[in-house]
Amino acid sequence: MPAVPAFPASRAHDVKVQVRACALSRVDTQLLAEIKLKKELVPVGREISGVVLEVGSKVTFFQPDDEVVGILPLDSEESGVCEVVLVHEHYLAHKPQKLCWAEAAGTLRDGLRAYTALHYLAPVSPGSSVLVLDGASPFGTIAIQLAQHRGAKVISTAHSLEDKQYLERLRPAGGVRQPLVGECRSGLRLHIWLMFLQFSFCCEVLALFGL
Repeated sequence: MPAVPAFPASRAHDVKVQVRACALSRVDTQLLAEIKLKKELVPVGREISGVVLEVGSKVTFFQPDDEVVGILPLDSEESGVCEVVLVHEHYLAHKPQKLCWAEAAGTLRDGLRAYTALHYLAPVSPGSSVLVLDGASPFGTIAIQLAQHRGAKVISTAHSLEDKQYLERLRPAGGVRQPLVGECRSGLRLHIWLMFLQFSFCCEVLALFGL
């Protein structure tokens, strides 16, 4: 293992993480442009996974050698494209054991957005109907599977035949196997569209916070 570079002592609630994987996204620079945050250098790569090296004196959730994932805040001067980074403990969570480093970092942002939308903003239960636009996108793929796990009927859109074929493979293995990708038509129930609007609002709000 390469030597870890010297780093300033952690602050009370900070966690020093050795980065194993970092996700890159155009959203980072787009958001910074929209809020007109003027900087000569813009840190990129905010979703990380790695191993805890040190913890501050008031850190309660983590200890050295823990495997973690996290999102650096939008106003952070740090970049996830590095060997070691300091992160406040509230921006970290324990990495699921079944995920590799790249999977953990790559699915963090969209997974959090999808879970928040389905669990908090538009609580989905068995029998609900959920419309997910662009279902073959990273966010759409996660949202579809979470909604199906909760027993909802999912309707999605696709931009191409390849996307449609991919989405059809996401249908549940058991039960009634209805087509996942439906054609637009009148008569869709209003609550489907309301849930979609809540999804959109959720994405916009979380995006403002860099999630």
